[in-house]
Amino acid sequence: MAGVPTPRHSQQPKLVSGDGGPAALLRAALPGLPVVGQLPGIKKDRDATEGFALTRPPATVAREHAERYAALCGFPVKDTVPLTYPHMLAQPLHLAILTDPRFPVPAMGMVHIENSISQHRPIAVGETLDVTVAVGSPIPHPVGTAWQLTSTITAGGETAWTSVSTYLRRGRRNPDAAWASDLVDVAPTGPVFRLKADLGRRYAAVSGDFNPIHLTALSAKALGFPRQIAHGMWTKARCVAMLENRLPDAVRVDVAFKKPVFLPSSVAYGSRPADDGYAFSLHKRGSDTLHLLGRTMAL
Repeated sequence: MAGVPTPRHSQQPKLVSGDGGPAALLRAALPGLPVVGQLPGIKKDRDATEGFALTRPPATVAREHAERYAALCGFPVKDTVPLTYPHMLAQPLHLAILTDPRFPVPAMGMVHIENSISQHRPIAVGETLDVTVAVGSPIPHPVGTAWQLTSTITAGGETAWTSVSTYLRRGRRNPDAAWASDLVDVAPTGPVFRLKADLGRRYAAVSGDFNPIHLTALSAKALGFPRQIAHGMWTKARCVAMLENRLPDAVRVDVAFKKPVFLPSSVAYGSRPADDGYAFSLHKRGSDTLHLLGRTMAL
């Protein structure tokens, strides 16, 4: 995976509501519309400093919500939340940053290509958490430009969980740009997951991520996909759930999202020990199509 730059922001993070939903998706779409995208407050400032940060009011983990998420992603129910659960607290801030006029390109059309989570300690149900997301400078990518959003979740001043999400905007090619990855493919020797057509809607209802590409064939086709696709973070969560009882409390999990998972479909999981953790992959059943590469490492 590419190196993780330190996000730069010269002022205190701006406080926002932390809510996503249809209003945020509308803000994501407007900059790409002719005429409308040039209006003040909507037009992207391509000369602005990209590095800035947002925070939200403290969020308390509700047991009912954590258990709904665990059931949907295949985790056991515990008094601590699944390793991937905190991403849902940060995801609305991701969308708020990507739709802010200070972010230089429209959010629609950006692709989540990588995600790295570092859990420094388990987070308990009922804990109250502070969430901040900061964006770094643009990074040349072989097929465009990437940005990395760093999410930090603290409790009582202690960092419990961090993640780096990498988003790609396809554009001018950069043949000299380096984008190395040491994630390896693993044969799909594990179980097959049969994913129903409504998976995106069910995950959206829990996560708050109502991006139209995940909801129905009609809404996905409007954005250039033949039918709806599964959320990338659901595919990561489902893979992590398969390893959950073998991971230490302090652990890092990296993934690279490859081909989208169209719904409905069947996907095959595979994993094997690697160094001080596990390597894992997700393939389309009965095919060489690779959807996800992943790795765990003890911290």
